[in-house]
Amino acid sequence: MTFEQFTQQFNEVCEGCITKSSDFFGGAIFGGLLLLGILFILIIIGFIYVYSSWAWMTIAKKLKYKKAWLAWIPIANGAMILQLGGFHWAWIFLIFLPILGWIPLFVLIIIATWRIFEKRKYPGWFSLSMVIPKLGGLVYLVIIGFVSWKDRKKRIKF
Repeated sequence: MTFEQFTQQFNEVCEGCITKSSDFFGGAIFGGLLLLGILFILIIIGFIYVYSSWAWMTIAKKLKYKKAWLAWIPIANGAMILQLGGFHWAWIFLIFLPILGWIPLFVLIIIATWRIFEKRKYPGWFSLSMVIPKLGGLVYLVIIGFVSWKDRKKRIKF
């Protein structure tokens, strides 16, 4: 049976139906493209997660943090960053207070990353890349790559 024969039979069976074969196959194509788009986005998110976790684990090891594997656990990662920056790990519980907790937690994480970058002999203001709209996330990923895998002998003055 060819495709044309199938669509003709489908249209005959669905004479009284609302959906015709062109609507059916158009919807299937749209659904398939939507699924491919969602899968693509999930793969990109997975790569970003692996990259940032690996980078933070490397930073923690270079700062001689005993539990560097915490970089792979989402909320524990934030607690680890806070500890590396000199704050108590319990501040991470602010994440459970919508908006009123997220804002101060975001400020604490920026301060903690500022201190971490200075410990690794990089300018602390690199941590402000998280605040930049649109491109800030990409810039932040590049910066944590440099901070984790490129050792500095002396601090850069800007």
